[in-house]
Amino acid sequence: MSLNDTSKFMSLILRHKPETIGISLDEHGWANVDELIVGIAKTHEFSMDILEEIVRTDNKQRYSFNDDKTLIRANQGHSIPVDVELEETEPPEELWHGTGEKYVNSIDAQGLIPKSRLYVHLSKDADTAVKVGQRHGKPVLYIVKAGEMHREGYKFFLSKNGVWLTKEVPVKYLIKQ
Repeated sequence: MSLNDTSKFMSLILRHKPETIGISLDEHGWANVDELIVGIAKTHEFSMDILEEIVRTDNKQRYSFNDDKTLIRANQGHSIPVDVELEETEPPEELWHGTGEKYVNSIDAQGLIPKSRLYVHLSKDADTAVKVGQRHGKPVLYIVKAGEMHREGYKFFLSKNGVWLTKEVPVKYLIKQ
């Protein structure tokens, strides 16, 4: 197994299915590091050194340790109900959302909804949104009128790794590029 494959497996566990290796997350999404290592090591080569390397080298900074490295969690992207203790933050006037062409009709009809996740994920700039959109085919970009949304009562959160999160983005706040 490559480090990348192990990282993807860890993401599945910490964001969606901790039961895959027989562990559970607390209400804030934290997993016990020792239990995580034992669980992953049943099917993948895994140790504290490998875990630390994944966390340190992850270009999206998906994971955080607590201060003494006994607990770890995914910073965002969960499909299971956890409270990662996000602080409400005033967004910039505009944020970006990148998606694939196949989702445009749905977005144009119902806006951005979190689907299987807890939040809609937004980017601070067009370049990042393009990279996100490319994961889903030919990229399509939307500008999100985040400042206007915020002034009208919508809440925004900024995850530890720089992804903007909100519960939904109604169509009236979207400008397709």
